[in-house]
Amino acid sequence: MNGGVNGGVDDRLNDMEAEALRLDATDPLPALRGDFHIPPAPGGPYAESAYFAGNSLGLQPRSAARWVNEELDDWARLAVEGHTQGRRPWVDYHEQAREPLARLVGGLPHEVVAMNSLTVNLHLMMASFYRPAGERTRIVIEDTAFPSDSYAVRSQAVHHGLDPERTVVRLRPRPGEEHLRTGDVLGYLEREGRHVALLMLGGVNYLTGQLMDMPAITEAGRAAGAAVGWDLAHAAGNVPLRLHDWDVDFAAWCSYKYLNSGPGAVAGCFVHERHVRDPAVPKLAGWWGTDPATRFRMAPEFSPPATADAWQLSNPPILALAPVLASLELFDRAGMDALRARSERLTAYLAARLSRVAGLEVVTPADPAARGCQLSVRVPDAAAVAGRLAAAHGVVADTREPDVVRLAPVPLYSTFHDCHRAGTALRAVLDHRPDG
Repeated sequence: MNGGVNGGVDDRLNDMEAEALRLDATDPLPALRGDFHIPPAPGGPYAESAYFAGNSLGLQPRSAARWVNEELDDWARLAVEGHTQGRRPWVDYHEQAREPLARLVGGLPHEVVAMNSLTVNLHLMMASFYRPAGERTRIVIEDTAFPSDSYAVRSQAVHHGLDPERTVVRLRPRPGEEHLRTGDVLGYLEREGRHVALLMLGGVNYLTGQLMDMPAITEAGRAAGAAVGWDLAHAAGNVPLRLHDWDVDFAAWCSYKYLNSGPGAVAGCFVHERHVRDPAVPKLAGWWGTDPATRFRMAPEFSPPATADAWQLSNPPILALAPVLASLELFDRAGMDALRARSERLTAYLAARLSRVAGLEVVTPADPAARGCQLSVRVPDAAAVAGRLAAAHGVVADTREPDVVRLAPVPLYSTFHDCHRAGTALRAVLDHRPDG
């Protein structure tokens, strides 16, 4: 017989752990955990972390070092000749990312390019697609946009001699609600669309984890006569995307979160083919954006190709782009649709475990179709809670001040057992008693 109340609680914990392990053993797409370096647990009974901070910085693929070291070796052996004689010549190195990036975001190969960082790319896109004229001057974003996006659009308004307080419109959820309703976005565009020059929202909200209805919003924005761009920092590598089919004007994303390409990794950009083939679209020009067939003629006139490469400014940073290619290999191996299905299973399991924690408010939509893999929970003193999760239980999460802990079960490397650990740890941290 068990030893009373505590024995009963322990038995239930053991049963839940066994169930998590069974799910890991039988999942249709097992985690590619062995392809990543899993950090050691900061504390607790397990050797490895249960890592839920991939929405801030993804884990390092084990193959990344090989990709980087091969370029270091070519640099050592070949020096400048590595541009043309390396095993992956540097002169067109970025082109290796073209097709896997297109598969990842649902674009055509000539519509995507790996370049720069996210906010630089957003500014380059706005230089082309934010063209205020007459009464059509507004830039529409969500009120909970990532701060960098807020700064960028305000500075664009100022750059055009406009008052950002009047030019930038921040769409807010209804009073008492956490999420921006699609119907409210569409309603604003129907009422005020004649004033909107640019609609630029986050595909997945960084704070709440809400997945926006990108096809419906894009269609409404374009019908209103606005350019439509998406910040996909929390969407690329998290949810399937069909940018070309959705008729998106442009999109940009970073590569260090769900794309697991390292801190400050080279970002990506999408420009719809109707724009890349239109020489009248204005753009800021740089050497690497000119046609590679004539680039080394060193002519003073800019002659861009009919691809997204035309928005490049400088030659790509090879050592920073190599880990992007390493990561894209893993996405091609798993497939984005299969990863999304696994993500929905993992996130649903984690949501069920969190529902057992009294007093915990999950601010991410409950509908699986309206969220990515991130679950955001509101707790008092989020930083202290995250610190105890790591120190006492080896569960690594991140926070957003003052009261949100974000947990992202990334399908490439997170497991059901990780989710079990997170639920158990949050229960223990928040009410100081074992899970039951």
